[in-house]
Amino acid sequence: MLFRLLVLVAISVSVVSASAEERVTIGAMREIANGALFDALGRDYFKAEGLRVDFTAYASEADVAKAVATGKTDFGLVSFTPAVFNYAGRGLIKAIAGRVGEKRDYEGNVLVVSTNAFALGMRTFDSLANRSIAIDRLGSSFHYQVAQIARVKRFDFKTVMLKPMVSYDAMARAVGTAQADAALLPLQYARELLVSNQARFVGWFSEIDNQQLGALFVSTKVIESNRGMIEKFLRAYRLGAADYSLMLQLDHGKRLSTPESRVVATAIAPYVYPDMHLSVGAATVEAGAYYMDPQGRLDLADLARQVEWYKAEGLIDKTIDAAQIADTSFNAQ
Repeated sequence: MLFRLLVLVAISVSVVSASAEERVTIGAMREIANGALFDALGRDYFKAEGLRVDFTAYASEADVAKAVATGKTDFGLVSFTPAVFNYAGRGLIKAIAGRVGEKRDYEGNVLVVSTNAFALGMRTFDSLANRSIAIDRLGSSFHYQVAQIARVKRFDFKTVMLKPMVSYDAMARAVGTAQADAALLPLQYARELLVSNQARFVGWFSEIDNQQLGALFVSTKVIESNRGMIEKFLRAYRLGAADYSLMLQLDHGKRLSTPESRVVATAIAPYVYPDMHLSVGAATVEAGAYYMDPQGRLDLADLARQVEWYKAEGLIDKTIDAAQIADTSFNAQ
């Protein structure tokens, strides 16, 4: 009788605890770049804040942005794209924390060239002029990065032949089969080409410029109705950001693998590579991590620079002000 009573008490406590959790929804792509979110999910940081976070994986950045703007999800972790900036410009979503980024001395996106192009002398960033470059989509971070290479290396961006390929896999195949002379790729995709001798390494984009690769966005309706929940969410997300930054420890410019970094990668891997063996997925995550501000802060100056470029290229509404994109009251100091 006593045992049954104890079981009933335990069940009732569990039900009360579950019902007390506040349900939150977030959308993102299954990418290593979103690892701060996945670490926080995998290590129950949201649960510790009393939040039950339902994650939905989307196939594209545009899908994530639309989900937040239409209220299908409360939050979205997403790259900066025309869709994101236009939704923010219309007042539907706001950036409240930073995503990963490119930072000097840290590995990030890799410029690789086809073996044919390399043999013909395409061996530096300067040699992108008058060449074909595979990108995923017009208006993507890769599109922006090619333009920044042209700016820094002082050649005419208009001479570059952009080849939109929709996916990272397609971009890599285009270089491997010489359909495109070059591409900027996440490290795990570039490594496959380099190891199989289908491409040659030119350099890291971080040698060219620093750049924030997106942000955590939230619906403005949620800001207006539930600011307390957002603050709880951000506390958990920032713990994930701090963990993620552990995968970026350097020794004389070379990335170190440590027991701490392997723990973080193991928490992230099931979200990025759900069908891959955990140990293999974790190793891939650890090797492909980007720079992450340990407090998950937004780089507001870089955000403004990117908005101006998108406006100049006619990719977003010219009336959009960078100040409309972010709610700075949430940004960590």
